Amino acid sequence: MERVVSGIRSTGNLHLGNYFGAIRNFVRMQNDHECFFFIADYHSLTTHPTPNDLHSNVRQVLVEYLAAGIDPEKATLFVQSDVPEVAELTLLLSMNAYVGELERTSSFKEKVRKNPNNVNAGLLTYPVLMAADILIHRATKVPVGKDQEQHLEMCRKYARRFNGLYKTEYFKEPEPFNFGQDLLKIPGLDGTGKMGKSEGNGLFLADSPKQIRKKVMKAVTDSGPTEPNSPVTEPVQNLFTIMDVVSEPGTLQFFQQEYANCTIRYGDLKKQLAEDIVQFVEPIYNRIQELSADSDYLQKIARMGAEKAHESAAKTVKEVREIIGFKKF
Repeated sequence: MERVVSGIRSTGNLHLGNYFGAIRNFVRMQNDHECFFFIADYHSLTTHPTPNDLHSNVRQVLVEYLAAGIDPEKATLFVQSDVPEVAELTLLLSMNAYVGELERTSSFKEKVRKNPNNVNAGLLTYPVLMAADILIHRATKVPVGKDQEQHLEMCRKYARRFNGLYKTEYFKEPEPFNFGQDLLKIPGLDGTGKMGKSEGNGLFLADSPKQIRKKVMKAVTDSGPTEPNSPVTEPVQNLFTIMDVVSEPGTLQFFQQEYANCTIRYGDLKKQLAEDIVQFVEPIYNRIQELSADSDYLQKIARMGAEKAHESAAKTVKEVREIIGFKKF
């Protein structure tokens, strides 16, 4: 059985893009693989070093992971900072990570360009922390997006480097987990790009029906087709793409035909799409409300996940220390 590790930042609510892009596949994956899913609160500090309420953010992501279908009896679901061995392995790996290679990572250069006044050491060593997250559980597969492929390759490099330096075959090189056609990209409501929190174009799993309807009705469209069978513009195609995953096939076909005939009414399209999204999200939304009110259950799940993750992580760190040569007097 493959061992899989993946995490998500703790800086905000999950949106439909997260759900269709990864979480839905995590739910499937937990049935066939040994999975470690963590809430990456350490990682969040690299760009948000002084969060207003870190614990509430972590709690909300835990709630939404559970509501979306992650089963803590099947997968190990835990908070990154509840496993202190992650920090120790990050330190040990950083001794063999070089400043030059870290400075050349695309994500670091992009973050420096966007936020030149927040270039902290944690941002520079982000790939080392990510490598520790993966290697500490001896993962063989890692679901990664396009923007994380370079970091996974660096993780593989650190595994090889550790093995070479200490003449061992201890760490396996984790492979990217490819979801193929199951990895859907959900566009935002602003007419361009993918759905995301920072872009302000997201539909969140915790949004109320009223919030969903309000957001969808404000979605960007165009001035309408001017002749039959005109090419569909990007803003309208974005709405069709979302409709394709939440609505009945006949609904999508109806509005596509209306567009082709130059008879489409965008108000009707948005109203239908909003209701279909509300219906699709409703079971998750209701579960979020239930879980949010059950602090005892959340504490139980967090403790259980921490214990399972600690057992795995402590074994790895103990063996790594022995390989390096640390001994107690």
